[in-house]
Amino acid sequence: MDKSKSKFVKIKCSKCGNEQVIFGKASTKVKCDKCGKLIVKPSGGNAKIRAKVEEVIKRQNV
Repeated sequence: MDKSKSKFVKIKCSKCGNEQVIFGKASTKVKCDKCGKLIVKPSGGNAKIRAKVEEVIKRQNV
């Protein structure tokens, strides 16, 4: 069983409504794929998300 606390997050851009999946501990800036707005900033741990969080994607054991 993996006890990792890192997760993927589905977010929705507040400017254009585009949804995309990002890593919750992103270490680089992430821009919206559609409009280019900055939606994620790294912060040395959990990323600062500047968009609406739609869903936290849970890992499935395979």
